Amino acid sequence: MQIHLKTEVRQNYKQVFDAFDEQLFRKLAPPYPKLKLLRFDGSEPGDVVEVELQTGIKSFRWTSLITERTITDTAAWFIDEGQILPPPLKLWHHKHLVTANQTGSTIHDIITYTTGSKIMDLLIYPLMLAQFSMRKPVYRTIFG
Repeated sequence: MQIHLKTEVRQNYKQVFDAFDEQLFRKLAPPYPKLKLLRFDGSEPGDVVEVELQTGIKSFRWTSLITERTITDTAAWFIDEGQILPPPLKLWHHKHLVTANQTGSTIHDIITYTTGSKIMDLLIYPLMLAQFSMRKPVYRTIFG
């Protein structure tokens, strides 16, 4: 299953891309489940980001590995791939892409995930969409 969200902002794509750090990561965290950041190396290949998802009943580990980072004349991106995922996820691939446009840039969250079940993928799609849609106002507040 894939989700592709786009957010238009006013800052230059390189400035936006360079701001993807631990501080922005914390601001982008959804209100639920609560995230406890255990490790944040950065967004270079080989870096690891590890969180504990706290549901109030049970906690789950989520560990992602940064597998790619590229900057071109018109775009910049990095990819995080899930290594340890909370149930029911079996695969996680998130491309954080920032592209230049005439008024600033566009932030793309391109998420590919699977639970191993097409029915379950469809059932959690609205939740995933809602969680990542919450990033849009944060991006607009920070980047104009």
